[in-house]
Amino acid sequence: MNAQQILEYIKQHCTADDWTITINEKDSHETRFAQNSITQHIAGSNIEVALQVSFGDKTGVGNINQTDAESIKNLIETAETMAKLNQPDPEFMPSCPAADLPQVLNRSEATLQLAPQEMVELVRQSIANGEKHPAQVSGMTEKHRYYSILCTSNGFYGECESTEFGHSMTMKKDAVETKVAYSGKDYARFDLNQWLDQLNSQFNSLSAPHVFEPERIAVILRPAAVQEFIGYMGWMMSRRYADEGITPYTDKLGTDFFGSNFSMVSTLKDDELYASPYFHGGIPSVEFDWVKRGSLFTLPTDRFWAKKTGSSPSTSYNLFIPGDGVSEEEMMKKAGRGIIINNFWYIRTVDMKSGEFTGMTRDGVLYFEDGIIRHAINNLRWNEIPHEATRRILASGVPILTSPDTKVPAMLIADFNFVDKTDF
Repeated sequence: MNAQQILEYIKQHCTADDWTITINEKDSHETRFAQNSITQHIAGSNIEVALQVSFGDKTGVGNINQTDAESIKNLIETAETMAKLNQPDPEFMPSCPAADLPQVLNRSEATLQLAPQEMVELVRQSIANGEKHPAQVSGMTEKHRYYSILCTSNGFYGECESTEFGHSMTMKKDAVETKVAYSGKDYARFDLNQWLDQLNSQFNSLSAPHVFEPERIAVILRPAAVQEFIGYMGWMMSRRYADEGITPYTDKLGTDFFGSNFSMVSTLKDDELYASPYFHGGIPSVEFDWVKRGSLFTLPTDRFWAKKTGSSPSTSYNLFIPGDGVSEEEMMKKAGRGIIINNFWYIRTVDMKSGEFTGMTRDGVLYFEDGIIRHAINNLRWNEIPHEATRRILASGVPILTSPDTKVPAMLIADFNFVDKTDF
């Protein structure tokens, strides 16, 4: 059965009071390479069908990845049986009704038409670049096509087609190792030479790292690091969590809780960013201002909590942080002394109520003084509260795409709290 046949079968045979069908299709090509050789190519497609049903406020869910009639029949029987046996759901919400959806373009013809031979050529050039150093290069080039349908018994119908292209490269020689990665919906926007230049620049700057003792110091977070840092903060930004008193955002809506030159939105207006036309089972996507010039404007809210609090449902379907267009060279001059961070990893929660996190640097750390990069240094562990760090933003750059749904600038932040050295 194809997607439309599956929908019709479920509509005709499902006896539940209410139902929601989700169909997700994926077609992928992935070429992996390591130690300067291609190691694997994976290609294939799959489909997943999910059915959520309810009898009154008793719900059940079934999932399958086979689309023959017998499998669809078993899916319906499983979901309905689970619902009948289940306890009433105290947070039950009926499925969404019909809605007018925004027009979005998440599909790139250039990505769809990218041939396996071209992907292999990208890998060949990446390996050839590494051999010039000489160094070992590993990574993956990939393309994906996604297609989803959401349909409810109350009349909602929505579909979304999207594409994704990604190319990552890690270059290593002895103790020097660094990584760059591109991921976006449109292959036509990818410039391999630009990313090779960035990889080479990072790699060449990391020779003979000096020992650096942890301290509070100005940092320039490059866009990949900003995505990691702010992304974890965003994970805590839930209206329900705030109302229940378990995050720092309790009673902070409408207050100047962030730095005055920090804003964060979800937008349908940037054609480089992926944006789903709907969320939470059938709510049309709109523009969301999460933080507006330092003021906490909105918090993501699911349908149940929105009804309970008399607010509107919302979600961060993508993330855009505007910047001031300040160059890295200007940031170094402004700070005088500090370090440049390529990326973070192993970020973990220290205290959910205060919003404190800990994490480590990766892919190279550079020390600068008097506006000039002096040398590489060892990796460091940090403890920070991201929303407080936004109050110490001294400058920001041009927003750069760091993933299909994220676009953020580099940031210069004063007095970043480093607490320990790390060996990796």
